[in-house]
Amino acid sequence: MTAIAHFIAITCYIGAAALAATPFARPVGAPVRGVVALLALGVLAHAAGLLAYVERVGQLPLTGLGPSLSFAGLVLAATLLVVEIAARDVSLTLVAAPLAAIPTTFANVIGFNPGVDPAGARGTWLFAHIALSFLGIAAFGTAAAAGCMYLVERRELRSRRFGPIFRFFPPLETLDRVNHVAAIAGWLGLTLGVVLAVTYSFAYREISTLKVVWAMGAWLAVSGVALGRVIGGWQARRAAIYSSVSFAAVIVLYVAFRVAETNAGGRFL
Repeated sequence: MTAIAHFIAITCYIGAAALAATPFARPVGAPVRGVVALLALGVLAHAAGLLAYVERVGQLPLTGLGPSLSFAGLVLAATLLVVEIAARDVSLTLVAAPLAAIPTTFANVIGFNPGVDPAGARGTWLFAHIALSFLGIAAFGTAAAAGCMYLVERRELRSRRFGPIFRFFPPLETLDRVNHVAAIAGWLGLTLGVVLAVTYSFAYREISTLKVVWAMGAWLAVSGVALGRVIGGWQARRAAIYSSVSFAAVIVLYVAFRVAETNAGGRFL
């Protein structure tokens, strides 16, 4: 059940991205309803698969490589769905939907082997830290997606090629605003997640060097974008470049550290 539900979710995410790209193939309007429907179906199937996992193993999908990657994909897809419904625009789906499909695909390939799940107050503390961290990463990913689109559209405008990108993408000001708000939301989520992680580590004397390095790296990356925009007066282009590059680096480090920690017999996030 879990694997089948994840396959359906992956298919929906990829299908939503493909449908969102149809205006590039022929001069039609953005298929907002179809894309939102596919995203919603994917999120529902994804959630159903994880609920089946919870029922089977009796713990939340927050520990173990496969379950945690799947949860990350679900949070990113759900965040994308909310943003697209609120904006009535599906251009972010071109970038963010594949980002949600990638960790979900890896989770399905790796398998859903649970990790150690602490009980009681310790488990609640751990859950809050992981959930807030993933929400922060999802918001950071939204900022990065908007930044990538901003750079592509800006290049299109500067080259004076007013093709499908110019017709389909939202205005540069809209993408800049999404990047700005999402970066701040990502900073808030990751800050709370890191604070809970640090206090958890000291309270239970459970410290993972790889986890600390990644968490601080992710927090510094999103803090750089948020503070650069709020205090440093960063212009849209600079913020778009930094958020896109730094988010890619954070994801690569997460996967590398997560695999290394799992091979070492530990638990990473």
